[in-house]
Amino acid sequence: MTVRVRFAPSPTGEPHIGNVRTVVFNWLFARKMGGQFILRIEDTDRTRYQPQTIPVIMDGLRWLGLDWDEGPSLEELRQSGVENAEQYAVGGPRGPYIQSARLEMYRQAAEALVDQGLAYRCNCSAERLDAVRAAQRANKQAVMYDRHCRDLPPGAVSPAEPHVIRLKVPLTGQTVVQDIIKGEVVFDNAGLDDQILLKSDGFPTYHLAVVVDDHNMAITHIARGDDWISSTPKRILIYRALGWEPPIYCHVPLVNGPDGKKLGKRHGATSITEFRRQGYLPEALFNFLALVGWAPGEGEEREIFSREELVERFDLFRINRAPAAFSYDKLDWMNGVYIRALSVEELAEHLIPVWQEAGLVPHPCPQELRPMLQRIAPLVQERLKRLPEVVDWTAFFFTDVEPTADTLITGKMKLDQEQAAAVLQAARRTLAQIDDFTPEGIEPPLRALVDELGYKTRDVFGIIRNATTGQVVSPPLFGTLSVLGKDQVLARVERAAQVLQQ
Repeated sequence: MTVRVRFAPSPTGEPHIGNVRTVVFNWLFARKMGGQFILRIEDTDRTRYQPQTIPVIMDGLRWLGLDWDEGPSLEELRQSGVENAEQYAVGGPRGPYIQSARLEMYRQAAEALVDQGLAYRCNCSAERLDAVRAAQRANKQAVMYDRHCRDLPPGAVSPAEPHVIRLKVPLTGQTVVQDIIKGEVVFDNAGLDDQILLKSDGFPTYHLAVVVDDHNMAITHIARGDDWISSTPKRILIYRALGWEPPIYCHVPLVNGPDGKKLGKRHGATSITEFRRQGYLPEALFNFLALVGWAPGEGEEREIFSREELVERFDLFRINRAPAAFSYDKLDWMNGVYIRALSVEELAEHLIPVWQEAGLVPHPCPQELRPMLQRIAPLVQERLKRLPEVVDWTAFFFTDVEPTADTLITGKMKLDQEQAAAVLQAARRTLAQIDDFTPEGIEPPLRALVDELGYKTRDVFGIIRNATTGQVVSPPLFGTLSVLGKDQVLARVERAAQVLQQ
């Protein structure tokens, strides 16, 4: 059997990161088994449909490295109003891959069930349905359709009048769900509603559409959140009515926040776009998500894996049965590991958009500025957990420093204003005499100056750092001075000394 799995987002907003974790599982399973990963757009919820989110979803998948083997074609995307559709188009032999282009398939399936006596037309008004539900609530009964139209004679509800088509759910017996993680899950048919298959506007309900699509696209496995388990018997009944074999189900435990509650916006970023904007690398986020609720094997203590290693090791049957915890602290740590693994050139390219967003580097980045940016990058590489942190660390490289006595003499510094000014004047003289203005050329003269002045290294280097960077904490001093350049350093030290002498 060729494994075929799918991600079928609804363009009503961006997918939640907990759902994206499940998408990662699907993608890894497909790649591990040599199968196909299919992208399908489920746009039949027309009341909440947001076509502009289709490219956002696709961009997020591409950024995370989740490529799809089959998906919407160029024509489908253009008809859905997607701009620059050519960069997202993939196509495939089992399309269309956008539900609104498949309406006739759903209508035919629903009508076939009516013809076989397995479904029926229902013309109950909204007012009647509201009254039925109100009565059921008052009597503390399960709220569901009362099957008023189920046994009407053929033709009692005309196909020409407004109506829905409902499935004739068996009134007795049980529907059994075989699940990879949960095992056998049993549902009593008496508690299941005669669900709507086709709405009065001609659009299918989600359950009919997904069954028809999964069957026609030959989907073999469905891995999804276990909050969907209660809807699974509805789908299995539709499969049975249509005479089709259902796929293999794998209901994945949900993702909780650090507080043990369902992951939500109160915990932090929840969409790929937000994680990207907050400065996480795609490789780090992918690695992290793959390990949320799944472990590569007994005795394996490593947490940093390449994409290829994760594909090789992934096993759908090893997904944990308990809800997984999403740790932003762990993700920050992992992102820092990936940042430190970048080459200087790669890191600088990642940081340039961040500097540009902060208004520190122009759009586009001048070619002559790149060497300086590549010298700054390694100064902060060990300190960054997320890319935007670079702004606070490095803004002084791009903007003037306006010193005051309070910003120059800080913390536990054992210098008064007069002493600090004298240190800066001595430092200026020493720095002015350095011809090799590299970290290696700067460090020995400044350490000799500390010995000469008789003050603590912390105080001397601290006042120089404050004068040149305007920051109590900065990248390594000697590398910072070298990147700033001799002229800039001398000017800033002189300005700071003058402030203290006033």
